[in-house]
Amino acid sequence: MVSQFSVVILIALTTATPVYASELAEIDGDLSSITNSQISLNQVRSESVVETAQIESSVETAQIESSVENPSTPIESSVENPSTQIESAVETAQIESAVETASTQTKSTFVDSEMKETRKDESLANITSVSELSDVKPTDWAFQALQSLVERYGLIVGYPDRTFRGNRALTRYEFAAALNAALDRLNQQIGTNTANLITREDLEILSKLQTEFQGELASLRGRIETLSQRLDAVQQFSTTTKLEGEALLGVIGVEGNEKADGEGDVDSNLTFGYRVRLNFDTSFTGKDRLRTRLQANNIPKVSDAAGTDMANLSFQGESKNQFELSRLEYRFPINNQAVVYVEAVGGSLNDYTDTLNPNLSGSSRGAVSRFGQRNPIYRHGEGSGVGVSYAVSKNVSLDVGFVADKVNDPAIGFGKAAYGAIAQLTLRPTNNIGVGLTYVRSYNSLDTGTGSDRANDPFDGESDAIAANSFGIQSTVKLSRQVTAGGWVGYTRAQALDLRDRPQASMFNWAVTLAFPNLGSEDSVGGIVIGQQPKVINSDFIEDDREYIDSDTSLHLEAFYRRQLTDNLAVTLGLLAITNPEHNSNNDPIYIGTLRTTFSF
Repeated sequence: MVSQFSVVILIALTTATPVYASELAEIDGDLSSITNSQISLNQVRSESVVETAQIESSVETAQIESSVENPSTPIESSVENPSTQIESAVETAQIESAVETASTQTKSTFVDSEMKETRKDESLANITSVSELSDVKPTDWAFQALQSLVERYGLIVGYPDRTFRGNRALTRYEFAAALNAALDRLNQQIGTNTANLITREDLEILSKLQTEFQGELASLRGRIETLSQRLDAVQQFSTTTKLEGEALLGVIGVEGNEKADGEGDVDSNLTFGYRVRLNFDTSFTGKDRLRTRLQANNIPKVSDAAGTDMANLSFQGESKNQFELSRLEYRFPINNQAVVYVEAVGGSLNDYTDTLNPNLSGSSRGAVSRFGQRNPIYRHGEGSGVGVSYAVSKNVSLDVGFVADKVNDPAIGFGKAAYGAIAQLTLRPTNNIGVGLTYVRSYNSLDTGTGSDRANDPFDGESDAIAANSFGIQSTVKLSRQVTAGGWVGYTRAQALDLRDRPQASMFNWAVTLAFPNLGSEDSVGGIVIGQQPKVINSDFIEDDREYIDSDTSLHLEAFYRRQLTDNLAVTLGLLAITNPEHNSNNDPIYIGTLRTTFSF
């Protein structure tokens, strides 16, 4: 028969691997939320090498078998009270479990390279019988000992290929860690009905092993205390900032005869411009986001070349090649249902809600026209403000928000600032259907950069206090994986509060959209927009003895295709036609073509 001492050694050897791998598998899910650990991998590795070197230099390297064969090794007085030793070792093993989990999350390693590769590439399999191990034969010297581990202790595992790999070498430090796991299992059996399987001879052998490896165990405990403190630090989210950049290059051409405003011929020269954005997204809790955006661009309004805001593009803007702070926003959740938005710079009403125009709303990835991005009533307000998005249920959400312009000016403040306030109820009866019911209250914020000149200023510059109520319905329907249909209608009723009789005017717009996601290649998209940009359809304001309204109707016709060439490069070809510009049949059509190239990183 194999001696009991050999059995205990095999217990430790058998558990040498599961003390790491099994604990990792068990605890990994519990710490999956621990992200952005700031513990440096190289720093931890270097500390591990130093600590291992200290252990190996202070403790004489010896074969485990030599300790077994040397009966003169002193037995500590702890044999008289073995339960104390076992409880201490169990505590060490429990702490080690947490440390091993922390080291897994931070990708640090405290075992030799061979065990790292084993844990990285292979997992362990439970064994119910020693006969399941293909590389263990009944003639092997350890066969009876391994068999005893199953019968007496229930302690044996193998690799997925059903091998035990008993000839694999262990360091003294690995053996000390494995010994703790064996002590843990023995301590569990003491408190169960299997305690009668553990003899005093077993406890004496354990005492000898503890004496032999007391240096390693002491070093292990010190390292555990240090790593326990690090584990607490790991479990706390660390502030992180992520940089995202985008460079957009645009070639633009405009064709037509006379400008829509009658100020000469259309400027039809081919132009080239750019826009660069740098987004710094910072999170303090892992659920919030502080966005700081720097932007520089030199793409003038196409309305200058065409004589109408109907020709404006989604990506235009001019900063004279100077970087500016174009966006400063902070959003954070109150609970699982509510998110708060605080806009300091560059806020807009559409930041608080869903415009229900997927695939077309992005200025660098969606429609090429400003009108094609979303219902213009979402543009009735910009600047600084606050909003809340509340998920009433899985299928219903309520969003409210407020933005005001130039509130940093003491002469204006919130009392005199142009503002917009929004409330939207969004319904999603199915995953493929979305409907938004929108109300916007605004003051001196009618200029949307789309539609006719009258729609942006229905009182011809004579009023400095225009209040408006706007109503919108927008929807999206995913007809198939390749086709999404959508559209909107918008109605605005404006009133001049500072003019005699307080005249009112009504504006109306609509659009129908089609998107073809993944057209031609993954992440590419094609789009079509047909609609009527904002038009004054009724007015009490009289100028030159006539109602100040748009007498005719213009149509907006747009088609574009964005080809995603790589993960970081996309090219968009867009064509836009405006019939009866400024809703005036006397104006000739205007045609716009653009080639938009977007680099993202």
